[in-house]
Amino acid sequence: MTTMERKNIKTLGLLSGGLDSHIAVKLMLKLGYDVTVLNFMSPFCTCTKKSDGCKSAAHMIANECGLKIKTIFMGNEYLEMLRTPKYGYGSGMNPCIDCRIMMFRQTKKVMEEMGAKFVFTGEVVSQRPMSQMRDRLKKIEKESGMEGLIVRPLSAAVMEPTIPETMGWIDRDEMLKISGRSRKPQIEIGRELGIKKEMLCSSGGCLLTDGHFAVKMKDMLEHTETADVKDARLLRLGRHFRLNEECKIIVGRNDKENIRLSRMTKDADTLIRINNYPGPDVILKGKAANGVRELAARIAARYASAPKDAEVEVEFTAHGMEPKKLTVTALSDDAIEPLRII
Repeated sequence: MTTMERKNIKTLGLLSGGLDSHIAVKLMLKLGYDVTVLNFMSPFCTCTKKSDGCKSAAHMIANECGLKIKTIFMGNEYLEMLRTPKYGYGSGMNPCIDCRIMMFRQTKKVMEEMGAKFVFTGEVVSQRPMSQMRDRLKKIEKESGMEGLIVRPLSAAVMEPTIPETMGWIDRDEMLKISGRSRKPQIEIGRELGIKKEMLCSSGGCLLTDGHFAVKMKDMLEHTETADVKDARLLRLGRHFRLNEECKIIVGRNDKENIRLSRMTKDADTLIRINNYPGPDVILKGKAANGVRELAARIAARYASAPKDAEVEVEFTAHGMEPKKLTVTALSDDAIEPLRII
C-alpha cells in the first residue's frame, strides 16, 4: 500500500504522553496514515515527570505533530470499577486489566464515531506483567469488543496478525518487533524519530501501583461509600490519619498544600486551623463528634510551630455552622503513630 493510499485510512491512536505511545504516533505518521489521537486521564495518572500530568504531555505531543486530540476523563465511574475490579489488582491497588478494558470500550465508541479503520497503541508485548502479556492483551481485546482491531506498532512484527494486516491496511515488515521490559530499543528508536531528549525516558505511570498511595486508596474505599474524584485527588496531599471508622483527617505539610487543602474542602467537611501559631490546614472528613474534634485538634497542634507542651488554640469551621474553638496541647508522636494511614 502506498503512502497516498494510507492517507485515506483513518486511524485512532491512544496517546498517554509517555515515550512508547509517542513512538507509535510518530511511526504511524511516518507511514502516512490519517492519525487522530485519544488521551485518557484519571485521578491517578502520572504520565510524565516533565509536565503537569498526562493531558499536558499528550497535548504537547499532539500539537508538535499537528494532530487533533480528544481527551476522555475517567472519573467517578473509574472509582466504582476500582472497588471491585473483575480481574483484581496488581502489586498495589492497580486494576490494570479492568482499566484497559474500560479504556478500550470508550475507544471503540470514538473509533466508530470518527469512522476510523483501527486503533493503535504504544503497548509493548511482555513489558508490563499485569496488562501486556500476550494472554492478557487478548483478554482485554475480547472483553472490550476490540478483537483484532488493535495494532501495536512497537510489537506487531512478533504478534499474531490483526484485521488491519489481513485486510492489507498495514504491512508487517514496517512494524517493529520490540518485546520485554528493557526500554533501550525505544530510547534508540525515539532518537532516530527525532523525539526530544527530555522525552526519551518518559513513560506512563499510575499512582495506584505505588504501595503508599495504595494504602490510602484502600482505606478511602473501605470507609467512604460516597467517595468521588475530589476525595481521590486529596489522597495526593498531606499526612492522613484514621481517627475512627467514620472519620479521618488530612494534615497539610507545607504552605502550598495548605492552600490546596482549603480549596478542596467540601460542604460536609470541617476545616481546622491553628490560631495562635503557624500551623497546618487540616481537613476533617466524617462526623466531628466532641472526642474526635479534640483528637484532631491535638494532632493539628503537633504539626504547628509551637513550643512543646504549649497550649494551642484550634478553630473548626464547617459549612453552615458557627466556628468552634478548642485549646489543646499537642498529641505525642507515640500516640499519633497508630492513627497514621500512611
